[in-house]
Amino acid sequence: MDQKKHWETIYRTKDVHTVSWFQPEARESLDLITRFAPDRSAPIIDVGGGASVLADDLLAAAYNDVTVLDVSETALEISRQRLGDAAARVKWIAADVRYAPLGDRAYTVWHDRAVFHFLTKPADRQAYVAQVQRTVRPSGYVLVATFAEDGPATCSGLPVVRYSAESLHSEFGLSFRVVTSAHEDHHTPAGREQSFLYCLCRRE
Repeated sequence: MDQKKHWETIYRTKDVHTVSWFQPEARESLDLITRFAPDRSAPIIDVGGGASVLADDLLAAAYNDVTVLDVSETALEISRQRLGDAAARVKWIAADVRYAPLGDRAYTVWHDRAVFHFLTKPADRQAYVAQVQRTVRPSGYVLVATFAEDGPATCSGLPVVRYSAESLHSEFGLSFRVVTSAHEDHHTPAGREQSFLYCLCRRE
């Protein structure tokens, strides 16, 4: 399946406020980032950040080196329009995370809410992890949120992989140490409940 075409269609045809993963604020992610990476000059990338409000929340918290990557240019444009003039304070990258030309050791925090669980093929997960290993600085953090073991088996018409903290960490290997994990009951705009797992690892 053409991932870019799929997500472009989603963002061109649906109101972003009605999609199941919409959050009016990225509270869990922001709390973990500010707790473990309090330096406001820390470079942060939000992978699959598209139309997420995490960039807004990070700017409001005075972080000044924020990058948002998404395979959908339409999703990025939604965020740029929402942020207005503040969009100039964010670096925007339209690319597939598996192949994006990101800088070596470029980031102190790699954040991903709901991309990794769409990688159902081992080769795709390996390509993703290779990007993390190359681009996250030593002592930097990887914060990945996926559907938990009791979460949905599909999302946006696509199958997903559900994780425990242990199984998610195992995908990244011994060069990353689990720092903390958290559970979130995400309430969708349609009123359903989705079980999310947040896993924060530190690169050793």
